Amino acid sequence: MPDLRRNDLAQYDQLADQWWEASGGFAALHWLAASRAEHIPPAPGPDAVLVDLACGGGLMAPHAARLGYRHVGVDLGAQGLRVAREHGVLAVRGSVLAVPLADGCADVVVAGEILEHVEDDVGVLAECARLLRPGGTLVIDALADTRIGRFLMVTVAERLPGGPPPGIHDPALFVDRARLLAAADRLGLDLRLVGLRPSFREALAWRLGRRDTVRMKPVRSTAVVFAGYGSRR
Repeated sequence: MPDLRRNDLAQYDQLADQWWEASGGFAALHWLAASRAEHIPPAPGPDAVLVDLACGGGLMAPHAARLGYRHVGVDLGAQGLRVAREHGVLAVRGSVLAVPLADGCADVVVAGEILEHVEDDVGVLAECARLLRPGGTLVIDALADTRIGRFLMVTVAERLPGGPPPGIHDPALFVDRARLLAAADRLGLDLRLVGLRPSFREALAWRLGRRDTVRMKPVRSTAVVFAGYGSRR
């Protein structure tokens, strides 16, 4: 979208009708949502809350429902929140750097594909820690601030089917993993990082129309796409 700068929030509103298209511009976010859900325990009770930061169109909704959580989504994008509401998400408009929810309100906080879209990724992590109750589960995923990460996720991936829409990322905002882990420790979060990549075989089948989704596989290197799994102490 040549009329928009990189990482422009308006791009999400322009693409809002693609949130739930399995082969649309947000296809890979469906794959990541399923991967996040694999690391979330079943709800401990009927009132358990999952807070989904930068929820977009609410792609975590079926997973939160299956696991038994009340799904609260927070985002700045009005069109994405409208779509999220249509899928049963309790949608709240607000910044991930100043979430309008109470301290300790969440049994689970998900911050997927947001840290590389803000200038203060540690600030987002601090909000995750504030929202989580002690013992609560944190699941994040993001893009690493590495030369290979910038090359693969911008130069290459923006040209591939299933890759991010062109211009959606600003590589200057990609995440310093060492700084993130140090901040997590200061904030009372136990956090471990794992690399992720799509199954190449399933991605090919998806491209040929033989699959609706693609599994994300754990890999040793966190230098491109990585997930973080942890809890609040």
